[in-house]
Amino acid sequence: MSALTWLDPHDEPAFPPLDAALTRADGADGLLAAGGALSAPWLLAAYRRGIFPWFSPGQPILWWSPDPRLVLLPEEFRCHRSLARVLRQGVFSLRHNTAFDQVIAHCAQTPRPGQDGTWITPEMQAAYRHMHALGVAHSFEAWQDGRLVGGLYGMRLGKVFFGESMFSHVSNASKAALAQLVEYARAEGIVLIDCQVRTEHLVSLGAHEIARAQFAALLERHIDAV
Repeated sequence: MSALTWLDPHDEPAFPPLDAALTRADGADGLLAAGGALSAPWLLAAYRRGIFPWFSPGQPILWWSPDPRLVLLPEEFRCHRSLARVLRQGVFSLRHNTAFDQVIAHCAQTPRPGQDGTWITPEMQAAYRHMHALGVAHSFEAWQDGRLVGGLYGMRLGKVFFGESMFSHVSNASKAALAQLVEYARAEGIVLIDCQVRTEHLVSLGAHEIARAQFAALLERHIDAV
């Protein structure tokens, strides 16, 4: 088994090469490092290289760079007929950055099949709320009858949006929020939406996997673009 790099939170943010990440044979596919901090400098340094934090309560901060990587190109988003009808009929009021704290709280609290508890710990929520205050983290929201019923949040750097988590309390709510993100991406010239790891739900909406090296090359090209 490969050795895991431990990061000192008092050092300047620095991560090992992406190809140092553990493999499936090690039992932790994509795990790159542990330690560090969830401060803005650490998060920005991580996302610029395609690395994200993901850990459970009681664990140290764990940093991941999976291979392959699931991505969605805005022009490849599949707006299925049922979703198009929902959007056309105005079933939801779609909003951007009006309830970031509520969105991340709902993402943390919504039960998910096969998961016991949440990785969106209070310290993770605090970290991304801070990134939102800095204008880096965004929420996309679906409202119905004055109630937040679905949404997603993530980070934008340059022409890349890094999706973090989504939730839905009524049918099609999270899909509608994703459709809003896609429209935002098209309007803003965002060329890549990172979906991190494969889910059949996102694949059905047009996401596909690419090699980590290809993902890193796309980041290098677009992360500083404006």
